[in-house]
Amino acid sequence: MSDTTTAASLEEITAELARLRDEVGAARALAQRAEDRGQVENLFNRYMWLHNAFEDEQIIPLWVKEGTEGIRARYTNAGQYTTWQSVTDYHRGRPHPEGKLILHATTTPVIEVAADGETAKGVWMMAGTESGLTDPKVAEAFPDMYSPEEVLGKKVWAHWVWCKYAIDFLKQDGEWKFWKFRCYELARAPFEENWVSFGLKNQGAFDLDLMYFGDDGKPVFMPPADEPAPDKNHPYSPQTVQKLEPVPPVAHDRFTDTFA
Repeated sequence: MSDTTTAASLEEITAELARLRDEVGAARALAQRAEDRGQVENLFNRYMWLHNAFEDEQIIPLWVKEGTEGIRARYTNAGQYTTWQSVTDYHRGRPHPEGKLILHATTTPVIEVAADGETAKGVWMMAGTESGLTDPKVAEAFPDMYSPEEVLGKKVWAHWVWCKYAIDFLKQDGEWKFWKFRCYELARAPFEENWVSFGLKNQGAFDLDLMYFGDDGKPVFMPPADEPAPDKNHPYSPQTVQKLEPVPPVAHDRFTDTFA
């Protein structure tokens, strides 16, 4: 074998090794992105299991650590929360009264992990039920949301509810955390009423800062927002058209604030 042939063979081997290294590197990156996507989906699913069981205090450690720049949460048109304390206050002291049921089931995830592996984006749809019992005197302030009959001497609220979620995630110390969180309530309706007629008369409710119904069905309101909402959620109404909101994330190299 000539020196020329030997040199050519070495070049081919070197080129093949380089190609294999590139393939292994690409496969590792793809596997890591798939692992990250699974962890992000598990994080949000864990949130929903805890929220449905009224164990919101356990959700607080799922958020980015205190002092993280850019933390944000928004649930209504009344405003948004932009500090770690105000964001996590949503999960503190949530009551678990008798007869109350929340069952939120999320579907249709679109999750994209940034190519740099530092952030991720996800959107979900949610269909669920919410119900509870309210003292009749308290119920007088919200007459449209209750069923006609009483149970155990209390008024019954039993609703279908539909929402959408748009969430940005940040990897901190090797773990995925909630960073920016937005819930869009799309529609709801009492069990006895359709969402079309209820949607027509319920539009103003989306501008309120109602957080949940607590002990004995009493309304609990959110603390004042840190700043106004930069835009409005557009829930279902028989007088409006539907919009692609939020826009599902697409593949991207690094973080951009889609949901600002």
